[in-house]
Amino acid sequence: MMGRWLGSRRNTAAGGGPLSALRIPTGAGVVAGRVLDPVDEVAPYAEFTLTDAHGRKAMGGGTDPFGGFLATVPPGEYTVAVSADGFLPHRSTVQVPEGELASAGDIRLRPAPPAELPPPGDWEIDPSHTTVGFTARHIGLARVHGRFDNFAGVLRVGESMERSAMHVVIDATSINTNVRMRDDHLRSADFLDVATYPTLEFYGDRFTHRGGDRWHVSGGLSLHGVTRTVTLDTQYLGVGTGLEGETRVACRATAELHRDDFTVSWKAMVARGIAVVGPSIRIGLDVQVVPQG
Repeated sequence: MMGRWLGSRRNTAAGGGPLSALRIPTGAGVVAGRVLDPVDEVAPYAEFTLTDAHGRKAMGGGTDPFGGFLATVPPGEYTVAVSADGFLPHRSTVQVPEGELASAGDIRLRPAPPAELPPPGDWEIDPSHTTVGFTARHIGLARVHGRFDNFAGVLRVGESMERSAMHVVIDATSINTNVRMRDDHLRSADFLDVATYPTLEFYGDRFTHRGGDRWHVSGGLSLHGVTRTVTLDTQYLGVGTGLEGETRVACRATAELHRDDFTVSWKAMVARGIAVVGPSIRIGLDVQVVPQG
């Protein structure tokens, strides 16, 4: 057992609440806090970090579903850093006495100013700075990571971002998991059937702001001869300038596809009750676009 546990000391800042009787290990203290948004609603799953007086990270993680965090650390002064999507970073200090509970209090986050949106006009994907990747489960065990190497796309930004649209075409034959035999099989009629369906296409025409830097981009994905509605959970990264002075816009996006929705399955193995590829495939995109010229 790691030392003697203490339960006799109470932190007066806790106001005699349920945490005041927390048992604390010898040579340590406990810091607790709660993260709120500007209207005093809890901010679940914000990220917090405790850094000691020497700048060393002592503890970090995510807040619980009620916006709270609790950490046991050596006594001393700590900087509490909190961050969450759509909010300005927060920093404050808290003194943690040995054998006591220190309260970081209610931490109220302030909204971050929205990132500059791209100006209206036509943009095109820069393939050298864009990745179209995916992750799938293999026979219920290891994860297989892959990508498509050849693709092209255009983005038409409207007078308001909500009136924008995009069209992306992906060369199905360019699938690449770094294993030639597996890639050949994925191109075959068992899976993508690239001889019949040489491309994947996404046309998105519903841009919805979800707050902060978060957007949903919804549209139709055509894959394996089937078109289904797909929503990209998108983090907008803003407008920047490249090395040659060109304007660039960047974002990250994820989506989850279900194979059966697109009739993509290894029929011979499914008939034998063997799931070679998991039922869902996680898509991950890192995208940069430049003005179409």
